Amino acid sequence: MWPGGEASSREERESRQVVELLGYVQRVAALQAEDQQRELNASSQIFSKDRGAYGRVRLALLLSLPGTAFSDDNKAAGLLEPLAVKETTATPMHQFAGLLHAQITERLREQRRATQLKEQLDALKEVERKIMEREQGRPR
Repeated sequence: MWPGGEASSREERESRQVVELLGYVQRVAALQAEDQQRELNASSQIFSKDRGAYGRVRLALLLSLPGTAFSDDNKAAGLLEPLAVKETTATPMHQFAGLLHAQITERLREQRRATQLKEQLDALKEVERKIMEREQGRPR
C-alpha cells in the first residue's frame, strides 16, 4: 500500500457514508409521520449502541428535518457539535457534520431573532393600546 492509502480508503468509505446519509434522509422526509417516528427510534437505538460519527450525523439529520413532530434543532446541533469543532480532522463525515451544524445553528439564530422581533412588536402594540386608551379617557 502506498503512503496515505489507509487514510484514502477511510475517506472513500466516509464519502460513501455521507452520500448514503443524504439519500436516507431524503427517503425519510417523504415517509408518513409514524414511519418517520420509527426511523427516529431506530436511529436513536443505533446511536445509543455506537456513539460514532455516523450514528451522530444520522440522528442529527432526522432531528433537523423540518415539519416533523420530533424536529429538535437544539438537540441536533448538540449532537453535531463534537464533530463540527474538530477542525484538525477534516474527514468527509466531519466536514459534512460541520456544514450541517452551521446550517442548524444559523436556523436557530434566525428563530431566536424572529422571536425577539415578535416580542418587540407585541410590546409596541401594548404601548399603542395604552396610549389609545388614555386618549379616549381624556375630555375633548
